[in-house]
Amino acid sequence: MHLNLFQRTQPRIVASARARVAVVPLALALLLPWVADSASAFDFNNVASRAKELAAASYSKPVSKLPKEITSLDYMQYKDIHFRPEKSTWRDQKLPFELAYFHEGYAFDQPVKINEINGKSVREIRFDPRDFDFGANRVDSRKLRNLGFAGFRVHYPVNTAKYKDEVLSFLGASFFRGLGKDQNYGLSARGLAIDMALGSGEEFPQFVEFWVERPQANAKELTIYALLNSRRVTGAYRFVLKPGADTAIDVKARLYLRENVTKLGLAPLTSMYLHGENQRTQGEDYRPEVHDSDGLSVASGTGEWIWRPLVNPKRMLVTSYALSNPAGFGLMQRDRDFANYQDLDSHYEKRPSAWVQPKGNWGAGRVELVQLPTPDETNDNIAAFWVPDNPPKVGQPFDLEYSLLWQKNAEKRPPLSWVAQTRRGQGYQKKTDDNSVGLVVDFEGPVFQKLSAKTPPEAVVSVDDNGKLLDTKVVKNEATGGWRMMLRVRRNEDNKAVELRGFLRGGSTTLSETWSYILPPN
Repeated sequence: MHLNLFQRTQPRIVASARARVAVVPLALALLLPWVADSASAFDFNNVASRAKELAAASYSKPVSKLPKEITSLDYMQYKDIHFRPEKSTWRDQKLPFELAYFHEGYAFDQPVKINEINGKSVREIRFDPRDFDFGANRVDSRKLRNLGFAGFRVHYPVNTAKYKDEVLSFLGASFFRGLGKDQNYGLSARGLAIDMALGSGEEFPQFVEFWVERPQANAKELTIYALLNSRRVTGAYRFVLKPGADTAIDVKARLYLRENVTKLGLAPLTSMYLHGENQRTQGEDYRPEVHDSDGLSVASGTGEWIWRPLVNPKRMLVTSYALSNPAGFGLMQRDRDFANYQDLDSHYEKRPSAWVQPKGNWGAGRVELVQLPTPDETNDNIAAFWVPDNPPKVGQPFDLEYSLLWQKNAEKRPPLSWVAQTRRGQGYQKKTDDNSVGLVVDFEGPVFQKLSAKTPPEAVVSVDDNGKLLDTKVVKNEATGGWRMMLRVRRNEDNKAVELRGFLRGGSTTLSETWSYILPPN
Protein backbone atom coordinates (compact mmCIF):
# COMPACT_ATOMS: atom_id res chain seq x y z
CA MET A 1 0.00 0.00 0.00
CA HIS A 2 1.32 3.43 -0.92
CA LEU A 3 1.31 6.22 1.60
CA ASN A 4 0.05 9.43 0.07
CA LEU A 5 2.15 12.60 0.08
CA PHE A 6 -1.07 14.46 -0.72
CA GLN A 7 -2.74 13.06 2.39
CA ARG A 8 -0.58 14.04 5.35
CA THR A 9 -3.46 15.60 7.24
CA GLN A 10 -6.84 14.13 6.51
CA PRO A 11 -10.05 15.37 8.14
CA ARG A 12 -12.59 12.65 8.81
CA ILE A 13 -16.29 13.15 8.49
CA VAL A 14 -18.40 11.21 10.95
CA ALA A 15 -20.61 13.35 13.18
CA SER A 16 -19.61 13.37 16.83
CA ALA A 17 -22.08 13.08 19.70
CA ARG A 18 -21.66 16.79 20.39
CA ALA A 19 -22.53 17.62 16.78
CA ARG A 20 -25.64 15.47 16.91
CA VAL A 21 -26.89 17.43 19.91
CA ALA A 22 -26.14 20.77 18.25
CA VAL A 23 -28.13 20.07 15.07
CA VAL A 24 -30.69 17.50 16.17
CA PRO A 25 -33.33 17.69 13.38
CA LEU A 26 -30.92 17.52 10.42
CA ALA A 27 -28.54 15.05 12.04
CA LEU A 28 -31.36 12.69 12.90
CA ALA A 29 -32.73 12.96 9.38
CA LEU A 30 -29.33 12.00 7.98
CA LEU A 31 -28.68 9.18 10.45
CA LEU A 32 -32.06 7.44 10.57
CA PRO A 33 -32.51 4.42 8.27
CA TRP A 34 -34.03 5.25 4.89
CA VAL A 35 -37.42 3.70 4.28
CA ALA A 36 -38.71 3.41 0.71
CA ASP A 37 -42.27 4.33 -0.17
CA SER A 38 -44.45 2.04 -2.23
CA ALA A 39 -43.59 3.70 -5.52
CA SER A 40 -39.81 4.09 -5.57
CA ALA A 41 -36.51 2.58 -4.53
CA PHE A 42 -33.39 4.29 -3.25
CA ASP A 43 -31.46 6.03 -6.04
CA PHE A 44 -29.06 8.89 -6.83
CA ASN A 45 -31.65 11.56 -6.01
CA ASN A 46 -31.88 10.33 -2.42
CA VAL A 47 -28.12 10.75 -1.96
CA ALA A 48 -28.20 14.14 -3.67
CA SER A 49 -30.91 15.30 -1.25
CA ARG A 50 -28.77 14.24 1.69
CA ALA A 51 -25.75 16.05 0.25
CA LYS A 52 -27.80 19.23 -0.16
CA GLU A 53 -29.10 19.03 3.42
CA LEU A 54 -25.63 18.30 4.73
CA ALA A 55 -24.21 21.33 2.91
CA ALA A 56 -26.78 23.56 4.64
CA ALA A 57 -25.57 22.41 8.06
CA SER A 58 -22.36 23.43 9.81
CA TYR A 59 -19.44 21.05 9.53
CA SER A 60 -18.23 19.15 12.60
CA LYS A 61 -14.69 17.84 12.54
CA PRO A 62 -14.73 14.14 13.47
CA VAL A 63 -12.74 12.69 16.32
CA SER A 64 -11.25 9.21 16.30
CA LYS A 65 -12.81 6.76 18.77
CA LEU A 66 -10.49 3.83 18.21
CA PRO A 67 -9.46 1.93 21.35
CA LYS A 68 -5.81 1.52 22.33
CA GLU A 69 -5.84 -2.07 21.05
CA ILE A 70 -6.06 -0.65 17.52
CA THR A 71 -4.24 2.70 17.78
CA SER A 72 -1.14 0.96 19.16
CA LEU A 73 -0.75 -1.16 15.99
CA ASP A 74 1.89 -0.15 13.46
CA TYR A 75 1.38 -0.47 9.71
CA MET A 76 2.57 -4.07 9.43
CA GLN A 77 0.45 -5.11 12.41
CA TYR A 78 -2.59 -3.42 10.91
CA LYS A 79 -1.96 -5.26 7.63
CA ASP A 80 -2.20 -8.52 9.61
CA ILE A 81 -5.92 -7.90 10.17
CA HIS A 82 -7.93 -9.68 7.47
CA PHE A 83 -11.62 -9.99 6.74
CA ARG A 84 -12.78 -13.60 6.74
CA PRO A 85 -13.76 -14.43 3.12
CA GLU A 86 -16.56 -16.76 4.20
CA LYS A 87 -18.28 -13.74 5.79
CA SER A 88 -18.45 -11.82 2.50
CA THR A 89 -21.80 -10.24 1.68
CA TRP A 90 -23.78 -12.30 -0.89
CA ARG A 91 -21.49 -15.33 -0.70
CA ASP A 92 -24.29 -17.48 0.71
CA GLN A 93 -26.58 -16.32 -2.10
CA LYS A 94 -23.95 -17.31 -4.71
CA LEU A 95 -24.30 -13.98 -6.51
CA PRO A 96 -21.71 -12.88 -9.12
CA PHE A 97 -20.48 -10.00 -6.90
CA GLU A 98 -19.34 -10.13 -3.29
CA LEU A 99 -18.41 -7.45 -0.72
CA ALA A 100 -15.57 -7.74 1.79
CA TYR A 101 -14.50 -5.12 4.32
CA PHE A 102 -11.55 -3.26 5.81
CA HIS A 103 -11.09 -2.90 9.57
CA GLU A 104 -10.51 0.52 11.09
CA GLY A 105 -6.94 1.25 12.08
CA TYR A 106 -3.63 2.90 11.22
CA ALA A 107 -4.41 5.95 8.98
CA PHE A 108 -8.01 4.78 8.52
CA ASP A 109 -9.34 5.83 11.90
CA GLN A 110 -12.92 6.85 11.02
CA PRO A 111 -15.81 4.48 10.24
CA VAL A 112 -17.89 4.63 7.09
CA LYS A 113 -21.47 3.44 7.03
CA ILE A 114 -22.26 0.79 4.41
CA ASN A 115 -25.80 -0.16 3.35
CA GLU A 116 -27.36 -2.74 1.06
CA ILE A 117 -30.20 -1.80 -1.29
CA ASN A 118 -32.44 -4.78 -1.95
CA GLY A 119 -35.39 -3.85 -4.13
CA LYS A 120 -37.22 -1.08 -2.26
CA SER A 121 -35.59 -1.73 1.11
CA VAL A 122 -32.33 -0.51 2.59
CA ARG A 123 -30.47 -2.13 5.46
CA GLU A 124 -27.18 -1.27 7.15
CA ILE A 125 -24.42 -3.86 6.93
CA ARG A 126 -23.27 -4.03 10.54
CA PHE A 127 -19.68 -4.32 11.71
CA ASP A 128 -18.86 -7.45 13.72
CA PRO A 129 -15.29 -8.00 14.99
CA ARG A 130 -15.85 -11.76 14.75
CA ASP A 131 -15.81 -11.37 10.96
CA PHE A 132 -12.09 -10.50 11.09
CA ASP A 133 -8.93 -12.52 11.64
CA PHE A 134 -6.50 -10.42 13.70
CA GLY A 135 -3.48 -12.56 12.87
CA ALA A 136 -0.66 -12.35 15.39
CA ASN A 137 -2.18 -9.27 17.07
CA ARG A 138 -3.38 -9.73 20.63
CA VAL A 139 -6.73 -7.96 20.50
CA ASP A 140 -9.75 -8.26 22.79
CA SER A 141 -12.51 -8.25 20.19
CA ARG A 142 -15.10 -7.41 22.86
CA LYS A 143 -13.67 -3.89 22.99
CA LEU A 144 -14.23 -3.47 19.25
CA ARG A 145 -17.98 -4.03 19.09
CA ASN A 146 -18.82 -0.34 18.65
CA LEU A 147 -16.41 0.22 15.75
CA GLY A 148 -17.25 0.30 12.05
CA PHE A 149 -15.73 -0.44 8.67
CA ALA A 150 -12.88 1.64 7.25
CA GLY A 151 -13.98 0.77 3.71
CA PHE A 152 -14.87 -2.14 1.49
CA ARG A 153 -13.87 -4.00 -1.64
CA VAL A 154 -15.80 -5.64 -4.45
CA HIS A 155 -15.03 -9.11 -5.84
CA TYR A 156 -16.01 -10.46 -9.25
CA PRO A 157 -14.47 -13.14 -11.54
CA VAL A 158 -12.39 -11.46 -14.26
CA ASN A 159 -9.37 -13.78 -14.57
CA THR A 160 -11.18 -17.10 -14.20
CA ALA A 161 -14.79 -18.10 -13.68
CA LYS A 162 -13.74 -20.21 -10.68
CA TYR A 163 -12.54 -17.33 -8.49
CA LYS A 164 -13.89 -13.89 -7.58
CA ASP A 165 -11.05 -11.40 -7.99
CA GLU A 166 -10.82 -8.09 -6.20
CA VAL A 167 -11.89 -5.52 -8.81
CA LEU A 168 -12.62 -2.35 -6.79
CA SER A 169 -11.84 -0.99 -3.33
CA PHE A 170 -12.83 2.12 -1.38
CA LEU A 171 -10.45 2.95 1.48
CA GLY A 172 -9.44 6.29 2.96
CA ALA A 173 -10.95 9.75 2.33
CA SER A 174 -12.48 9.56 -1.19
CA PHE A 175 -9.83 7.23 -2.63
CA PHE A 176 -10.75 4.17 -4.69
CA ARG A 177 -8.89 1.78 -6.99
CA GLY A 178 -10.01 -0.51 -9.79
CA LEU A 179 -8.62 -3.60 -11.49
CA GLY A 180 -9.21 -5.39 -14.76
CA LYS A 181 -7.97 -8.73 -16.05
CA ASP A 182 -4.32 -9.59 -15.28
CA GLN A 183 -3.78 -6.31 -13.41
CA ASN A 184 -2.21 -5.50 -10.05
CA TYR A 185 -3.20 -2.56 -7.90
CA GLY A 186 -1.28 0.61 -8.66
CA LEU A 187 -2.60 4.15 -9.01
CA SER A 188 -5.75 5.44 -7.29
CA ALA A 189 -8.69 7.63 -8.20
CA ARG A 190 -10.52 10.00 -5.88
CA GLY A 191 -13.96 11.47 -5.64
CA LEU A 192 -12.63 15.02 -5.31
CA ALA A 193 -9.46 17.04 -4.66
CA ILE A 194 -9.58 20.41 -2.91
CA ASP A 195 -6.75 22.96 -2.96
CA MET A 196 -4.08 20.45 -3.93
CA ALA A 197 -0.55 21.88 -4.18
CA LEU A 198 -1.53 25.21 -2.62
CA GLY A 199 0.30 26.87 0.26
CA SER A 200 -2.93 26.99 2.25
CA GLY A 201 -2.92 23.20 2.53
CA GLU A 202 -5.12 20.51 1.03
CA GLU A 203 -8.55 19.51 2.27
CA PHE A 204 -9.50 15.84 2.02
CA PRO A 205 -13.21 15.09 1.52
CA GLN A 206 -14.35 11.68 2.68
CA PHE A 207 -16.96 9.22 1.56
CA VAL A 208 -18.90 8.85 4.82
CA GLU A 209 -21.66 6.51 3.69
CA PHE A 210 -22.23 3.98 0.88
CA TRP A 211 -25.26 2.22 -0.53
CA VAL A 212 -24.69 -0.87 -2.70
CA GLU A 213 -27.42 -2.41 -4.83
CA ARG A 214 -27.81 -6.14 -4.43
CA PRO A 215 -27.03 -7.62 -7.89
CA GLN A 216 -29.20 -10.06 -9.79
CA ALA A 217 -28.05 -13.65 -10.27
CA ASN A 218 -26.71 -12.94 -13.77
CA ALA A 219 -25.54 -9.34 -13.16
CA LYS A 220 -22.42 -8.02 -14.89
CA GLU A 221 -22.65 -4.55 -13.34
CA LEU A 222 -22.79 -3.28 -9.78
CA THR A 223 -24.20 0.10 -8.71
CA ILE A 224 -22.77 1.91 -5.71
CA TYR A 225 -23.89 5.25 -4.24
CA ALA A 226 -21.74 7.38 -1.94
CA LEU A 227 -22.17 10.47 0.22
CA LEU A 228 -19.15 12.79 0.39
CA ASN A 229 -18.47 15.37 3.09
CA SER A 230 -15.76 17.84 4.10
CA ARG A 231 -15.49 21.28 5.65
CA ARG A 232 -16.31 23.11 2.43
CA VAL A 233 -17.93 20.57 0.09
CA THR A 234 -20.55 17.82 0.13
CA GLY A 235 -21.45 15.56 -2.74
CA ALA A 236 -23.53 12.66 -4.05
CA TYR A 237 -21.92 9.99 -6.22
CA ARG A 238 -23.08 7.04 -8.27
CA PHE A 239 -20.55 4.45 -9.43
CA VAL A 240 -21.61 1.82 -11.98
CA LEU A 241 -18.90 -0.84 -11.95
CA LYS A 242 -18.39 -2.91 -15.10
CA PRO A 243 -15.57 -5.43 -14.49
CA GLY A 244 -13.73 -6.99 -17.41
CA ALA A 245 -10.50 -7.07 -19.34
CA ASP A 246 -10.50 -3.28 -18.89
CA THR A 247 -12.74 -2.51 -15.94
CA ALA A 248 -14.92 0.57 -16.40
CA ILE A 249 -16.62 2.72 -13.77
CA ASP A 250 -19.27 5.20 -14.87
CA VAL A 251 -19.26 8.10 -12.40
CA LYS A 252 -22.07 10.59 -11.81
CA ALA A 253 -21.55 13.31 -9.18
CA ARG A 254 -23.44 16.29 -7.80
CA LEU A 255 -21.49 18.69 -5.59
CA TYR A 256 -22.58 21.39 -3.14
CA LEU A 257 -20.17 23.97 -1.74
CA ARG A 258 -20.52 25.26 1.82
CA GLU A 259 -17.77 27.80 1.14
CA ASN A 260 -15.76 28.92 -1.87
CA VAL A 261 -12.84 26.70 -2.85
CA THR A 262 -9.66 28.13 -4.36
CA LYS A 263 -8.93 25.11 -6.57
CA LEU A 264 -11.42 22.32 -7.22
CA GLY A 265 -9.87 19.17 -8.69
CA LEU A 266 -12.38 17.00 -10.54
CA ALA A 267 -11.88 13.34 -11.52
CA PRO A 268 -8.51 13.27 -9.72
CA LEU A 269 -5.94 10.50 -10.18
CA THR A 270 -3.03 9.80 -7.83
CA SER A 271 0.05 7.72 -8.69
CA MET A 272 3.73 7.06 -7.99
CA TYR A 273 6.87 7.73 -10.03
CA LEU A 274 10.28 7.05 -8.50
CA HIS A 275 12.63 6.57 -11.44
CA GLY A 276 12.51 5.36 -15.03
CA GLU A 277 13.98 5.57 -18.51
CA ASN A 278 14.10 9.37 -18.55
CA GLN A 279 15.34 9.70 -14.96
CA ARG A 280 17.80 7.11 -13.75
CA THR A 281 18.04 6.19 -10.08
CA GLN A 282 20.58 8.10 -8.03
CA GLY A 283 21.25 5.13 -5.75
CA GLU A 284 21.90 1.44 -6.21
CA ASP A 285 18.72 -0.29 -7.37
CA TYR A 286 18.70 -3.42 -9.51
CA ARG A 287 15.35 -2.35 -10.96
CA PRO A 288 15.74 -0.13 -14.06
CA GLU A 289 12.31 1.47 -13.54
CA VAL A 290 9.99 1.88 -10.55
CA HIS A 291 6.64 3.57 -11.18
CA ASP A 292 2.88 2.97 -11.24
CA SER A 293 2.53 5.39 -14.17
CA ASP A 294 5.10 6.70 -16.64
CA GLY A 295 3.21 9.59 -18.23
CA LEU A 296 0.22 11.89 -18.44
CA SER A 297 -1.85 11.55 -21.62
CA VAL A 298 -4.27 14.27 -22.68
CA ALA A 299 -6.73 14.17 -25.60
CA SER A 300 -7.50 17.83 -26.18
CA GLY A 301 -10.82 17.41 -27.99
CA THR A 302 -9.47 19.27 -31.03
CA GLY A 303 -7.61 16.26 -32.39
CA GLU A 304 -4.29 16.90 -30.64
CA TRP A 305 -2.93 14.30 -28.23
CA ILE A 306 -0.32 15.30 -25.65
CA TRP A 307 2.10 13.05 -23.76
CA ARG A 308 4.07 14.28 -20.77
CA PRO A 309 6.59 11.82 -19.28
CA LEU A 310 6.59 11.90 -15.48
CA VAL A 311 9.55 12.90 -13.31
CA ASN A 312 10.50 12.68 -9.65
CA PRO A 313 11.53 16.32 -9.09
CA LYS A 314 13.75 17.79 -6.39
CA ARG A 315 10.94 20.19 -5.49
CA MET A 316 7.26 20.38 -6.34
CA LEU A 317 6.33 20.92 -9.99
CA VAL A 318 2.85 22.06 -11.03
CA THR A 319 2.06 22.30 -14.75
CA SER A 320 -1.20 22.39 -16.68
CA TYR A 321 -2.85 22.27 -20.10
CA ALA A 322 -5.64 24.77 -20.81
CA LEU A 323 -8.47 23.14 -22.79
CA SER A 324 -12.13 23.41 -23.62
CA ASN A 325 -14.28 20.27 -23.50
CA PRO A 326 -11.42 17.73 -23.28
CA ALA A 327 -11.90 14.31 -24.86
CA GLY A 328 -10.03 12.66 -21.98
CA PHE A 329 -6.92 12.44 -19.84
CA GLY A 330 -5.16 9.79 -17.81
CA LEU A 331 -2.10 8.67 -15.92
CA MET A 332 -0.81 5.82 -18.05
CA GLN A 333 1.57 2.90 -17.69
CA ARG A 334 2.64 2.44 -21.32
CA ASP A 335 5.72 0.34 -20.65
CA ARG A 336 4.53 -3.29 -20.29
CA ASP A 337 7.90 -5.05 -20.59
CA PHE A 338 8.92 -6.94 -17.43
CA ALA A 339 12.57 -6.61 -18.48
CA ASN A 340 12.33 -2.88 -17.84
CA TYR A 341 11.22 -3.39 -14.22
CA GLN A 342 12.70 -6.69 -13.01
CA ASP A 343 10.50 -6.67 -9.89
CA LEU A 344 9.08 -10.11 -9.11
CA ASP A 345 7.09 -8.80 -6.14
CA SER A 346 5.54 -5.56 -7.38
CA HIS A 347 5.19 -6.40 -11.09
CA TYR A 348 4.94 -2.78 -12.19
CA GLU A 349 4.34 -3.94 -15.76
CA LYS A 350 0.89 -5.10 -14.59
CA ARG A 351 -0.15 -1.82 -12.98
CA PRO A 352 -3.22 -0.38 -14.72
CA SER A 353 -3.49 2.89 -16.58
CA ALA A 354 -6.47 5.04 -15.59
CA TRP A 355 -8.28 7.03 -18.28
CA VAL A 356 -10.89 9.71 -17.54
CA GLN A 357 -13.41 10.05 -20.37
CA PRO A 358 -15.80 13.00 -19.87
CA LYS A 359 -19.51 12.74 -20.60
CA GLY A 360 -21.15 15.86 -21.94
CA ASN A 361 -19.40 19.21 -22.23
CA TRP A 362 -17.05 20.09 -19.38
CA GLY A 363 -16.48 23.61 -20.69
CA ALA A 364 -13.24 25.54 -20.29
CA GLY A 365 -10.60 24.60 -17.77
CA ARG A 366 -7.26 22.86 -17.45
CA VAL A 367 -5.74 19.45 -16.84
CA GLU A 368 -3.30 20.02 -13.99
CA LEU A 369 -0.35 17.77 -13.18
CA VAL A 370 1.28 17.88 -9.75
CA GLN A 371 4.65 16.14 -9.23
CA LEU A 372 6.25 15.94 -5.79
CA PRO A 373 9.67 14.63 -4.76
CA THR A 374 9.69 11.21 -3.13
CA PRO A 375 12.62 9.18 -1.72
CA ASP A 376 11.05 5.76 -2.34
CA GLU A 377 8.13 3.93 -3.92
CA THR A 378 6.00 3.85 -0.75
CA ASN A 379 4.78 7.39 -1.47
CA ASP A 380 2.25 8.49 -4.06
CA ASN A 381 3.79 11.67 -5.49
CA ILE A 382 1.89 12.25 -8.76
CA ALA A 383 -1.60 13.68 -9.25
CA ALA A 384 -3.64 14.77 -12.27
CA PHE A 385 -7.13 16.30 -12.32
CA TRP A 386 -9.47 18.71 -14.12
CA VAL A 387 -9.87 22.27 -12.83
CA PRO A 388 -12.90 24.09 -14.30
CA ASP A 389 -12.61 27.78 -15.17
CA ASN A 390 -16.12 28.27 -13.81
CA PRO A 391 -16.29 26.38 -10.50
CA PRO A 392 -19.61 25.79 -8.72
CA LYS A 393 -21.16 28.54 -6.65
CA VAL A 394 -21.87 28.15 -2.96
CA GLY A 395 -25.19 26.41 -2.39
CA GLN A 396 -25.77 25.65 -6.09
CA PRO A 397 -25.63 22.08 -7.45
CA PHE A 398 -22.75 21.22 -9.77
CA ASP A 399 -23.13 18.08 -11.91
CA LEU A 400 -20.35 16.03 -13.46
CA GLU A 401 -20.26 12.71 -15.32
CA TYR A 402 -17.40 10.66 -16.72
CA SER A 403 -16.20 7.13 -17.30
CA LEU A 404 -13.07 5.88 -15.57
CA LEU A 405 -11.28 3.07 -17.43
CA TRP A 406 -8.69 0.82 -15.75
CA GLN A 407 -6.67 -0.43 -18.70
CA LYS A 408 -3.69 -2.60 -19.54
CA ASN A 409 -3.69 -4.23 -22.99
CA ALA A 410 -6.00 -1.85 -24.87
CA GLU A 411 -5.05 1.53 -23.49
CA LYS A 412 -6.30 4.81 -24.92
CA ARG A 413 -3.72 6.03 -27.44
CA PRO A 414 -3.61 8.36 -30.45
CA PRO A 415 -4.74 6.68 -33.67
CA LEU A 416 -1.58 7.47 -35.72
CA SER A 417 1.45 7.17 -33.41
CA TRP A 418 2.53 7.77 -29.84
CA VAL A 419 5.58 8.24 -27.64
CA ALA A 420 6.95 4.83 -26.70
CA GLN A 421 9.82 6.05 -24.53
CA THR A 422 11.82 9.11 -23.52
CA ARG A 423 15.46 8.73 -22.56
CA ARG A 424 17.78 11.36 -21.17
CA GLY A 425 21.49 11.42 -22.01
CA GLN A 426 23.77 11.92 -25.00
CA GLY A 427 25.62 8.63 -25.35
CA TYR A 428 29.19 8.75 -26.63
CA GLN A 429 30.42 12.10 -27.87
CA LYS A 430 33.47 14.25 -27.68
CA LYS A 431 33.59 16.33 -24.52
CA THR A 432 32.08 19.78 -24.79
CA ASP A 433 31.72 22.60 -22.32
CA ASP A 434 28.20 23.68 -23.29
CA ASN A 435 26.48 21.79 -20.39
CA SER A 436 23.81 20.61 -22.81
CA VAL A 437 21.20 17.93 -22.09
CA GLY A 438 20.42 15.17 -24.58
CA LEU A 439 16.96 13.68 -25.02
CA VAL A 440 15.90 10.70 -27.15
CA VAL A 441 12.22 10.21 -27.95
CA ASP A 442 10.90 7.11 -29.72
CA PHE A 443 7.59 7.24 -31.60
CA GLU A 444 5.70 4.10 -32.62
CA GLY A 445 2.40 3.49 -34.35
CA PRO A 446 0.57 2.29 -37.46
CA VAL A 447 1.17 5.53 -39.40
CA PHE A 448 4.81 4.53 -39.89
CA GLN A 449 4.00 1.27 -41.67
CA LYS A 450 3.57 3.13 -44.96
CA LEU A 451 6.32 5.67 -44.40
CA SER A 452 9.50 5.03 -46.35
CA ALA A 453 12.90 5.45 -44.75
CA LYS A 454 13.80 7.52 -47.80
CA THR A 455 11.27 10.18 -46.79
CA PRO A 456 11.87 10.64 -43.06
CA PRO A 457 9.43 12.70 -41.02
CA GLU A 458 10.37 16.15 -39.81
CA ALA A 459 10.73 16.97 -36.10
CA VAL A 460 8.89 20.13 -35.08
CA VAL A 461 10.37 21.23 -31.74
CA SER A 462 9.91 24.31 -29.57
CA VAL A 463 11.70 25.32 -26.36
CA ASP A 464 10.69 28.01 -23.87
CA ASP A 465 12.74 31.12 -23.06
CA ASN A 466 14.92 29.31 -20.52
CA GLY A 467 16.35 26.90 -23.09
CA LYS A 468 18.14 26.89 -26.41
CA LEU A 469 17.73 24.09 -28.92
CA LEU A 470 21.23 23.14 -30.13
CA ASP A 471 20.53 20.13 -32.33
CA THR A 472 17.63 18.08 -33.71
CA LYS A 473 17.74 14.82 -35.65
CA VAL A 474 15.23 12.18 -36.74
CA VAL A 475 16.35 8.61 -37.52
CA LYS A 476 14.57 5.36 -38.31
CA ASN A 477 14.38 2.93 -35.40
CA GLU A 478 14.85 -0.37 -37.20
CA ALA A 479 14.25 -2.35 -34.01
CA THR A 480 10.69 -1.07 -33.53
CA GLY A 481 9.66 0.14 -36.98
CA GLY A 482 9.15 3.60 -35.52
CA TRP A 483 11.17 6.82 -35.62
CA ARG A 484 13.51 8.39 -33.10
CA MET A 485 13.67 12.12 -32.41
CA MET A 486 17.01 13.18 -30.91
CA LEU A 487 17.42 16.58 -29.26
CA ARG A 488 20.13 18.52 -27.53
CA VAL A 489 19.17 21.54 -25.45
CA ARG A 490 21.01 23.95 -23.15
CA ARG A 491 19.56 25.75 -20.15
CA ASN A 492 19.93 29.46 -19.73
CA GLU A 493 19.36 29.45 -15.97
CA ASP A 494 20.03 26.26 -14.00
CA ASN A 495 17.62 27.13 -11.20
CA LYS A 496 14.63 27.25 -13.56
CA ALA A 497 12.74 24.56 -15.44
CA VAL A 498 12.76 24.21 -19.24
CA GLU A 499 9.61 23.33 -21.20
CA LEU A 500 9.94 21.48 -24.52
CA ARG A 501 7.38 20.36 -27.09
CA GLY A 502 7.88 18.26 -30.18
CA PHE A 503 6.06 16.13 -32.73
CA LEU A 504 6.69 14.45 -36.06
CA ARG A 505 5.31 15.85 -39.28
CA GLY A 506 5.24 14.56 -42.85
CA GLY A 507 4.79 17.49 -45.20
CA SER A 508 1.78 19.34 -43.82
CA THR A 509 0.42 16.28 -42.00
CA THR A 510 0.92 15.70 -38.28
CA LEU A 511 2.07 12.10 -37.76
CA SER A 512 2.39 11.82 -33.98
CA GLU A 513 1.07 12.99 -30.67
CA THR A 514 2.78 15.97 -29.07
CA TRP A 515 5.66 15.13 -26.76
CA SER A 516 5.57 17.68 -23.94
CA TYR A 517 8.50 17.53 -21.55
CA ILE A 518 9.78 19.48 -18.59
CA LEU A 519 13.40 19.57 -17.48
CA PRO A 520 13.16 20.30 -13.74
CA PRO A 521 15.53 22.89 -12.26
CA ASN A 522 18.97 21.56 -11.39
